[in-house]
Amino acid sequence: MFIEALKAQNSALIGAALKLWQQGEILPDTCVIDVDKVLENGRRLLETAERHGITLYLMTKQLGRNPWLAKRLIELGFHGTVAVDFKEARTLRNAEVPVSHVGHLVQLPKSLVTENVTVSPEMITVFSLDKAEEISVAAQRLGHIQPIMLKVFDEQDHLYSGQEAGFPLSALDNVVAALKNMPGVKIAGLTHFPCLLWDEELQQTLPTPNLHTLLQARDMLRAQGIDVAQLNAPSASSCSTLPLLAEYGVTHAEPGHALTGTIPANQHGDQPEHIAMLYLTEISHQFQGNSYCFGGGYYRRGHAQNALVFPVLDGEALSAKLLPMDDSSIDYHIGLAGEFPVSTPVVMCFRTQVFVTRSDVALVSGISRGEPVLEALYDSLGNPICGGSRE
Repeated sequence: MFIEALKAQNSALIGAALKLWQQGEILPDTCVIDVDKVLENGRRLLETAERHGITLYLMTKQLGRNPWLAKRLIELGFHGTVAVDFKEARTLRNAEVPVSHVGHLVQLPKSLVTENVTVSPEMITVFSLDKAEEISVAAQRLGHIQPIMLKVFDEQDHLYSGQEAGFPLSALDNVVAALKNMPGVKIAGLTHFPCLLWDEELQQTLPTPNLHTLLQARDMLRAQGIDVAQLNAPSASSCSTLPLLAEYGVTHAEPGHALTGTIPANQHGDQPEHIAMLYLTEISHQFQGNSYCFGGGYYRRGHAQNALVFPVLDGEALSAKLLPMDDSSIDYHIGLAGEFPVSTPVVMCFRTQVFVTRSDVALVSGISRGEPVLEALYDSLGNPICGGSRE
């Protein structure tokens, strides 16, 4: 999906990945991240957000919940992390990374409510009154009031399978009335997802009906005298969409893919964010006229179509088409059309969510100077790989 953008914006990343592979420092099925370029993208995002009065949380799941990189982005000015599920929150907190927002897209399980309320996150998202009551009870026991954010939806909204959740807009007044009887919580924000989506035909990122539902909910709460301190509108947050979100009164966003430049709008390599991540693997074998790479990092929503194959490391790259893969299968291998030598390195670049893969994550600095250094090596869930972290 992003091969051409990678070549246009960060061809040095390809050379660095190949060098590290040749030296045996990284294995096939590795997401190689240009640390310096991620930090550059982060600075651009923060500068754009500041101009438009938007606060940025940091999304880490696309980067494999990576605490090493999260710490450096927070040092730049990101307002802590947002953990989309309770295991991500655990990984980040165990690594002493500030977690500012939990519960979206996955609520806290009962056994972790007290633990999370104890550390007083800025916001906990809820989409059921039962969960709000659990949080209220825990907060009262600890002697404080926990700010909560309500996830809302309306009938015409777009919800991804496996993410069906939210308070119905039609029931919002009754929800607010019930929450007023829970002294341990305070309504402080609203959210929905996805609020923006890329339109392939129009080649634009556009508001979804979800964003308009979010604005309706804000107006309903304001009519009841409730101050909506945070209006959080995630999905497709980038330098080009933050001004649009500001026009709608959005206060908080959560960049993820923009940090690595792998946003749909950047397919042609013309966005302010530059490509900062690629996928490196290696030809394992040939079968019936085609070649098969070591897998583990295939992401079915990544729209990967092309790969670069390097039979000669310093030579011209060969282009190869990915073979169709059945989404019901396990990606032990990724197929390429045509025959290429066994043990040849392969580079791909596509939109991914590292935390749902089996890939390693290699964090590399010094690429733009021609002096790549492997700073740290992690698994896809944010755990250091023995001998790989230099922190």
